[in-house]
Amino acid sequence: MASYSMLKEPEVNLELALQHGLTEEEYDLIIKKLGRKPNFTELGIFSVMWSEHCSYKNSIALLKTLPREGGRLLVGAGEENAGLVDIGDGLAIAFKIESHNHPSAVEPYQGAATGVGGILRDIFTMGARPIASLNSLRFGSLDSARTRFLFEHVVQGIGDYGNCFGVPTVGGEVYFDESYKDNPLVNAMAIGLVNVNQTASAVAEGKGNPVLIVGSSTGRDGIHGATFASEEISEKSESKRPSVQVGDPFTEKLLLEATLEIIKNGWVVGIQDMGAAGISCSTSEMSAKGKSGMKIDLDKVPLREEGMTAYEIMLSESQERMLVVARKGYEDKIIETFQKWDLNSAIIGEVTDENTLSINYNGELKADIPPFELVLGGGAPVYIRETTEPEYLKQMRSFNFGKIPEPDDICDTFLRVFSSPNIVSKRWVYQQYDSMVRTNTITGPGCDAAVIYIKGTNKAISASTDCNGRYVFLNPKEGAKIAVAESARNVVCSGAVPLAITNCLNFGNPYKPEMYWTFKKVIEGLGEACRYFHTPVTGGNVSFYNESPDAAVYPTPVIGMLGLIEDLDHITTSYFKNENELIYLLGVDNEELGGSEYLKVIHKVVAGDSPSLDLQAEKDLQKLVHDLIRNGVINSAHDISEGGIITALAECCIMNMEKPVGAEVHIPIRARTDFAFFSESQSRVIVTVSEENEDSFEKIASESFTPFILLGRTSGSSLKINDQFDFNLNHLKDIYFNTISKLMNEAD
Repeated sequence: MASYSMLKEPEVNLELALQHGLTEEEYDLIIKKLGRKPNFTELGIFSVMWSEHCSYKNSIALLKTLPREGGRLLVGAGEENAGLVDIGDGLAIAFKIESHNHPSAVEPYQGAATGVGGILRDIFTMGARPIASLNSLRFGSLDSARTRFLFEHVVQGIGDYGNCFGVPTVGGEVYFDESYKDNPLVNAMAIGLVNVNQTASAVAEGKGNPVLIVGSSTGRDGIHGATFASEEISEKSESKRPSVQVGDPFTEKLLLEATLEIIKNGWVVGIQDMGAAGISCSTSEMSAKGKSGMKIDLDKVPLREEGMTAYEIMLSESQERMLVVARKGYEDKIIETFQKWDLNSAIIGEVTDENTLSINYNGELKADIPPFELVLGGGAPVYIRETTEPEYLKQMRSFNFGKIPEPDDICDTFLRVFSSPNIVSKRWVYQQYDSMVRTNTITGPGCDAAVIYIKGTNKAISASTDCNGRYVFLNPKEGAKIAVAESARNVVCSGAVPLAITNCLNFGNPYKPEMYWTFKKVIEGLGEACRYFHTPVTGGNVSFYNESPDAAVYPTPVIGMLGLIEDLDHITTSYFKNENELIYLLGVDNEELGGSEYLKVIHKVVAGDSPSLDLQAEKDLQKLVHDLIRNGVINSAHDISEGGIITALAECCIMNMEKPVGAEVHIPIRARTDFAFFSESQSRVIVTVSEENEDSFEKIASESFTPFILLGRTSGSSLKINDQFDFNLNHLKDIYFNTISKLMNEAD
């Protein structure tokens, strides 16, 4: 490693380190690791690489307790840019979810668009062609003009980038709650398909192998984006617009094709997207993984702005760029390929067998750092923070549900709950997305899970994103388990077997003991549920500091679930299909209202405990639904979630806009009508059965461990309940499909 005399930049002091988001302890640790004080460029590199966003310093110790191997996983969690799951026939699925919350809070269009671009690059740097994307979005109340602005432009950014790039956006979720008013959550998920023998790795190996930067040229956009994402939103955030990157989906499409071509031809040793921390991250992480070093000449980096310093080039987060380690002798072929696609490509250095990342610029050595010391899993600091159980939990758990007044008019009450933006169709959102491009989409937005055909096989994959932040707020461990269970239940209802998850863990400040306690409990819940369902965690993202001076967001561990459908005949949708079919309820209602949509909409309260979850009962239910689908016994399956059974039944009737089907049912009531109708008890699914399959259904269901009851039949043009309540389907359709568009258009 170079002595300080070889480095031309002046040394830095503690005050400057603190301004970069480092602590005094971390600054002292850097000096110890280098054997000297860092210079300005080195300080910048350490500050982004040791930021929460890149190093996971406050979360990695707990994340390692999750099940990260097993099942059909081809790589363990965190080993590559994305998870990789074997689906047979020599094929694998790469998938991952990540957040772009902080950029979207200050520049919603570009923040959301570059979030999509970044997650897509994580997929195709694995050698996988993206075949689908999903998202999970959270905003404040639509009564707020600012929320409507953020909502409109986030959706537009996601739609424009995905549509231009040419990947179908096939599913997702959108929630509205005051806790997200200052900090919208924008979580983007991507799925890709790859031959198992054509995958790529993010590694630098082989002394003398050339290192290339490919794709767009480098500018000043996004500098310190990683540290920006590692602090709370405040009034100063508006001044950090330069920390929000600018995306170009047309360039990314070209980058995709060129990248897949060089990987397929075997010219690549390793490749990594330049996302957070840009060149700093890709050079250090690839070197550390390969137990090698790199010598980089920044004079060779294609720039789009004049007068850039080494510090700026190393920290830039300009989009649509990759770092490639070529097999020596094939670098010219890689350059020719990128020229063919009208993209930059330049050799900027080489792999060395020395334990150092050597950065040169203008003929001077600007940084000399052992890559191991920069990275997660290496020398980056790891912390376990202080924990304290939040005081509010005791108050919430003491809530007396018996004091809730019974509604005078159940019909009006239901229509108010059903009109909630959290319940109604998100058609206003997904109409802006191209969900059918590439012609693989079998089931798109609007059902419990998306289904994407794997061409050339008789298989499909199913995917879902899910989390109820209110449940996690009220009971972090149980709420996290529910998030896993419901995402698994969703893909099971589509006909799939759950295989694995990716997660995006959105929380407030980890330095606050109550928040870290919540995070720890969530990790415990995720681990317990994933082990039970045999769905290992392939990786994902932790996003801390989602809070403003006023409040933090609800803890929101979003689960992206991947399932496999082995036979296309098993694909199942959520809505009723035909008249005069039997409607059954699988599972048991415990009349649980804690954290329910009914309690929030009608009584303006978020209180109680989350619904309980019996993992064995959930597993039994999922097995029964799978068996019924595999035996061709049921025609639809829809899980009961927000809004309770009455909402789920209404959705089953009208979800298929072109062919609504009514129903006449009897919902059992144990204590009170409103409790039974709006309960959000878990592990329940509504299914329909043709009369000719009634005996087969009863036989299979009776041999299971899951209780079931006959609710009624499909019929007519209304939803009739308990011979008392009658809801016209056209009225329900208007509420369901037009509420959000009316709220957006009328407010404008």
